[in-house]
Amino acid sequence: MGSESENRQNAVIFGVGPRAGVGAELSHQAAARGFHVFVNGRTAEKLDAVVADITAAGGKATALPADLTKADEVSNALDIVAASQGGLELAIYNAGNNRPEPFLDVTPEVFESMWQVICFGGFLAAQATIRLMLDQRAKGTAAARQSLFFTGASGSLRGKANFAAFASGKGALRMLVQSLAREFGPQGIHVAHVIIDGVIRGEKVMSRFGDYVESLGEDGALQIDAIAAAFFMLHDQHRTAWSQEIDLRPFKENY
Repeated sequence: MGSESENRQNAVIFGVGPRAGVGAELSHQAAARGFHVFVNGRTAEKLDAVVADITAAGGKATALPADLTKADEVSNALDIVAASQGGLELAIYNAGNNRPEPFLDVTPEVFESMWQVICFGGFLAAQATIRLMLDQRAKGTAAARQSLFFTGASGSLRGKANFAAFASGKGALRMLVQSLAREFGPQGIHVAHVIIDGVIRGEKVMSRFGDYVESLGEDGALQIDAIAAAFFMLHDQHRTAWSQEIDLRPFKENY
């Protein structure tokens, strides 16, 4: 780890849901590392709960409600971050949705709405984030280290039956991230994509497919704290050895 990692300031986690989820865990681990965390999502109640938990643990957090598919809401959210003390050091786009469905049953409206959250929202958040990071650098107020990461999935790599809409969005997001890494890496912004290739042991999956998760056995599903730790490992990389993409899966996962 280089000396650049010592000056941590602000972090934005886009796409935060329930406490037992990747977004909330990323927020908690960011706060524990000394960041002032801006917690984004569309449900104020969930955001307030995450912020309250972080504050109770001695961290600093601010709710940042915004619909990531709306350009004006994303821009306004980043204006709030820009107005805060300190530079934006870390941003993670974790927003996404999934809806397994036979292809012939997928409506145009469902296909488009999934793409908007998975990919278009990533475009809007990335554009606003990178503009802010570059502007802070030009003004001399930037954090010493700047990272922009995105959450991927198995569908980022391969399209399975009944997942056409999901895989289309995730595959497109992966190509977007590769383009951003090649354009802005040389400018000092670490852009990376984290593929979560397996079942996540979080509230969303456990509430719907708990029996299936249990059938995977001990450590058969990804733990949210381990997933979040991998993101911060990426953030701590020295710029002479950056990863553009990593994949995470349980040791017993078939791939």
